[in-house]
Amino acid sequence: MVRFARLLQLVGLTIPPLAMVAQLQGDISAGKMLAFLLVAVGVFLLGYGLQSYRGH
Repeated sequence: MVRFARLLQLVGLTIPPLAMVAQLQGDISAGKMLAFLLVAVGVFLLGYGLQSYRGH
């Protein structure tokens, strides 16, 4: 479970730079980049919550 939580955190930290690069290249709009950033925050927080839970 901890490995999965860490993976979610890593994915959450990887999405924002990729979204910013895609937006700077003109592949996605600024609104879509913001949506990706919000999803990244959600994924990271889910991973953080799972890691914090650890069977309490």
